[in-house]
Amino acid sequence: MTDNESGLVLAIDQGTTGTTALLLNGRVEPIASYNVEFPNHYPAPGLVEHDVEEIWASVRAAVKGALQDSGRSASDIRAIGITNQRETSLFWHKGSGKALHRALVWQDKRTTERCEELKLAGHEPNFRQKTGLVLDPYFSGTKAAWVLDNVEGARDLANSGEALFGTIDSWLTWRLCGAHVTDPSNASRTLMMDLSSIQWDQELLDILNVPRKCLPEIRSSSEVYGLTKGLDFLPDGIPVAGLIGDQQGALFGQACFSEGMAKCTYGTGAFVLLNTGKEVVASNNGMLTTVAWKIGDEVTYALEGSAFIAGAAVQWLRDGLNIIDSAQAIEALARSVESSDGVTFVPALAGLGAPHWRPKARGLISGLTGGTTKAHIARATLEGIALQIRDILDAMTKDLGGSLRELRVDGGAANNSLLMEIQADVLQSAVTRPTCLETTALGSAFLAGLAVGFWDSVEAVAEAWQVNRVFEPSGRDISTLIDQWNTALERA
Repeated sequence: MTDNESGLVLAIDQGTTGTTALLLNGRVEPIASYNVEFPNHYPAPGLVEHDVEEIWASVRAAVKGALQDSGRSASDIRAIGITNQRETSLFWHKGSGKALHRALVWQDKRTTERCEELKLAGHEPNFRQKTGLVLDPYFSGTKAAWVLDNVEGARDLANSGEALFGTIDSWLTWRLCGAHVTDPSNASRTLMMDLSSIQWDQELLDILNVPRKCLPEIRSSSEVYGLTKGLDFLPDGIPVAGLIGDQQGALFGQACFSEGMAKCTYGTGAFVLLNTGKEVVASNNGMLTTVAWKIGDEVTYALEGSAFIAGAAVQWLRDGLNIIDSAQAIEALARSVESSDGVTFVPALAGLGAPHWRPKARGLISGLTGGTTKAHIARATLEGIALQIRDILDAMTKDLGGSLRELRVDGGAANNSLLMEIQADVLQSAVTRPTCLETTALGSAFLAGLAVGFWDSVEAVAEAWQVNRVFEPSGRDISTLIDQWNTALERA
């Protein structure tokens, strides 16, 4: 039996509400997956934080759980890939490894005013041109500046090189193998990396007042960064060999290797990426330009649009309103009515992302009557999620001057067939669901395996990609639904 037949690749998928460990064999088949949740912390309205020691505990438990479920030994692991919630970031002490402050989550809005100040000072065109991003509290740069300005001693430690900054991929790599690195897919989400040079940009660092000394080295998405050492759940010597932001990982895992291919991941939020090839494509319609991945010296770029709330809206129906007992129950409830009967739900529970970029927007339910039931609200919630994605893809196709033929979907909510049917209807395009929905982890595992020769080509993952179901538009008239949505958006 050859090494890639007997060996495994471990993917650590570190998300907003939990960590998943996925083990793949040489045929790109998932043999075990284990998820461990951890809490978000909300110290005040608009503030969202993670205790990174709770994240680390979830990583340990997820890896141990996946190994136990697989019946395999950790010594069978040939490489580790990491994919992560991208804009969530922190500083930690180089000596002790302890965080200087809780990680500021991508949903955190505490730097809204600072972003407005930077816009008023005329800096947004420069950030937009160099990074492909807009000045929004979503991204890591103003979060880094906030910690330096508000945590006692942080700036002195960062200036001396004793405090290290990173997104979660950097911090996990540091904990696993001691390397302070990141990849371009994550670095491109910080407001601090130039898209063309794939380097930290000193002018932007000066504007944000973030010292370069504290930043990780930007490496490729597929190479050996270091070997595991001193862990109590994995043996020494395993290569940490793949780093990629979660949404770019899903684009890779969905085998969207060609220019023009698009995917949407439905998680806590919903994230659409469209492969634009080897050239940086600037958006005139509120999209972000980002790095998809870098393999060797070759960089692939993408357009991205993010809806901050997707699955989280369903969780809110469950936990906030007690309309459903479980997230899975929403499909049956929403199917119990033929339409939302004029009810529109704008799920702006954490502001509006692309293409609107309104961080102060708030959720809105409109069109309520005495005949409205919880089933109508459930259906309107699924429609609201799908309509957000429609807005994003409409903007992307305007940037590219084409039309969408297919959307590949993944993430937990892609299991909801009614949501996928609604998505196909509002897009007037096919929606394709693969057999394996854990494409985010699949992408990072494949990048890690490529780095160590476990797999020899990207064609292997393309061949392994299999379709579960294709959802075609039903042909129903959606004009009234779109009109109601646009009216409600203006009021959110």
